[in-house]
Amino acid sequence: MGSEVFREGLLEGQVAVVTGGGTGLGAAAARELAHLGATVIIASRKAEHIEPAAAGLSAQVGRTVHGDVLDIRDREAVDAFVARTLDRHGRIDLLVNNGGGQFFSPAEAIKAKGWDAVIGTNLTGTWNLIQATANAWMLEHGGRIVNITMLTKRTFCGMAHSVSARAGVEALTRTLAVEWARAGILVNCVAPGVIASNGLNNYPAGLQLAEQMRDKIPLKRLGHVDDIAWMIAYLASPAGRYVTGQTFTVDGGKELWGDWWGIPDPEPPHPIEIPVEPWETE
Repeated sequence: MGSEVFREGLLEGQVAVVTGGGTGLGAAAARELAHLGATVIIASRKAEHIEPAAAGLSAQVGRTVHGDVLDIRDREAVDAFVARTLDRHGRIDLLVNNGGGQFFSPAEAIKAKGWDAVIGTNLTGTWNLIQATANAWMLEHGGRIVNITMLTKRTFCGMAHSVSARAGVEALTRTLAVEWARAGILVNCVAPGVIASNGLNNYPAGLQLAEQMRDKIPLKRLGHVDDIAWMIAYLASPAGRYVTGQTFTVDGGKELWGDWWGIPDPEPPHPIEIPVEPWETE
């Protein structure tokens, strides 16, 4: 089965890099881009995560999805990865910066090591890959960059470190969109709301939290990983050719809703179903 939204072969001949591509949003984005004909390279820090994911995605889409090991915090490793990708595939048309990580904590309890790790991954790691890809390819040939962030317009209590990093990425995105327009590089962000993905499993009582959050979303349901993958595909497609410097919020209206306007709950409530990739059960 191909894409449910876009035509077959839409991205034929293009090369796409997706960090954090082994699970959740990254795997969904990699699958969608591969369905559309792109040559996809997924990258993650641990070989034991990326190898089964690449094999599983390849089986799903009927073409090879390549996997590579990369720590985006290590600038030398990033430079080597970009050089290796260009040597193997000849180009990088799309960079999806999905790699990241964070943890819940009251702001006063975040230790220096935890702060540095989250900023180093979500902001500096993203920058490392953006600059390396631009210098090695996109500044001469153009391209698309899509940065995955989070809801930053309102408060995100318990995530002071991550919301700071993601807001930095969004500001960086706006700046690069103007600075690199001359080179034909389009830079945008996608800010997911509460998405039913394996990322919920990283937090204590993740499903319970998701059920509580569902009631705060006007659509009264969590997002699906494909909702994010389709937005990424749109930005990578010809339809996105005049879009740059934007942050697209995909959250079912969550950031817009206050408590004063009542929205009835559906009966029965929308179930929360977290998709599990085949290689994650082995």
